[in-house]
Amino acid sequence: MDNIKKLRERTDAIKAAGKAVRADIAALCDENSFVELSTFSFSKSDLYPEGAVGEGVIGGFITIDGYPFCVVALNGAVLGGGISEAGCKKICKCLASAEKSGTPVIYLLNSKGVRIGEGVNVLEGIAEVLLKVVQLKGSVLQFSIINGEVYGQLAAVAGICDFNFFIGDKSLLATGSPLVIAAKSNLSASAKEIAGEAGLDKTNLVTFDVNSVADARNHILSVISVLSPAAIDCDELNVTADALNSNATAGNILKLFDSGASVEVGAKYCSDVRCVLGRMGGIACAAVVFDGKGGVKLNVNKIRKIKDFAELACCRELPLIFFVDCVGLCPCIGNHNSLALKELAELINVLDCCDKKISVISGAAVGLGYTLFAAKNMGYDYTFAFANAKVALFESSQGAEIELAGENGDKKALAERYANENSDPVNAARNGYIDNIIEPAFAKQYIVSCLQTLLA
Repeated sequence: MDNIKKLRERTDAIKAAGKAVRADIAALCDENSFVELSTFSFSKSDLYPEGAVGEGVIGGFITIDGYPFCVVALNGAVLGGGISEAGCKKICKCLASAEKSGTPVIYLLNSKGVRIGEGVNVLEGIAEVLLKVVQLKGSVLQFSIINGEVYGQLAAVAGICDFNFFIGDKSLLATGSPLVIAAKSNLSASAKEIAGEAGLDKTNLVTFDVNSVADARNHILSVISVLSPAAIDCDELNVTADALNSNATAGNILKLFDSGASVEVGAKYCSDVRCVLGRMGGIACAAVVFDGKGGVKLNVNKIRKIKDFAELACCRELPLIFFVDCVGLCPCIGNHNSLALKELAELINVLDCCDKKISVISGAAVGLGYTLFAAKNMGYDYTFAFANAKVALFESSQGAEIELAGENGDKKALAERYANENSDPVNAARNGYIDNIIEPAFAKQYIVSCLQTLLA
């Protein structure tokens, strides 16, 4: 028997079965960098022939621009990408390698659920996978690319990952069949409307919307290059942001990051709370920029978005910067009868765990907006306020109604008077709660100086 010939035949059959997904891996990684693990690991099932090669799972190591990653790819071309016990063990073997080496993981997900006929065995396998993915959270970065239809329990992997990529109309994600979900909900809707990006707009699962796997590669590289631990030389420190003096918008604030060294995550979810990974003065940091006219009003979704992002920053030991323009919790029935207070408690807990925090009051810091994102007693190392910022217990109109209730006059005029008398950040600075009131144009120099001190 010619074992060399037989090996080549078996290898060719496996590669043929995974031709499409291997092409995706090739688009993701540096040329010839993929090293596969457990190539010949298949299920043992009476219901399926041995010809179901490849097991529906491909795992191994790759590099992207020289950065190492572990990759787990579900092959939708093999029995619908149905996951099996052997496939789960294959995934866990790859994740164990990632855990041992501290290597980030990329999942290429494409599966319509479990492989029938394996019963509880496959459920035990999925439990092992989900537990291992959770155990990796916080120790290694995890990226998922929804590379087709992802239905069933493995959809939970996307809920655990730090970053999820959706590829246009190709990506569908649901805990069950979208058609069943539509039927049970008495909806006349397509799989795309239920499980596509538009159908998940309230989930915060769509971190990036990309055109292809190759496009996802570019975004992954942007994130990794920003988060690499070494500080990078920057020659932009003497550049002033003059536009901020007249217009402290989120767009102008984002220009404080080093050129080409920032990436916004989850841009389409709660878009007035912008979460950015980037570098200032060559130093990696995470920033929350509030982008709402007249100050952002919080709700349960916005609080959850901030909490998840702050948790990512905490796990990666990144300094966390808030550019505050927030007037507290929206006083509506939707917030009153929701998980807002529960999420608020969890956010406070995460903020307590972040040991490097800077607050820049760029707009309004009113009520809870000040307490959460600027208060010294919330553990902020440095707090600055732009000269034209507002720091107050109440919004101007509400404060005027309460504190100037006995005075006659136009409501707008009374609100302006309240703002002028009570919202000047100098009032907080006198008590030592604000470290400095600054000219907005020089914000970057102040922030970089603080970052250098915190990391010294």
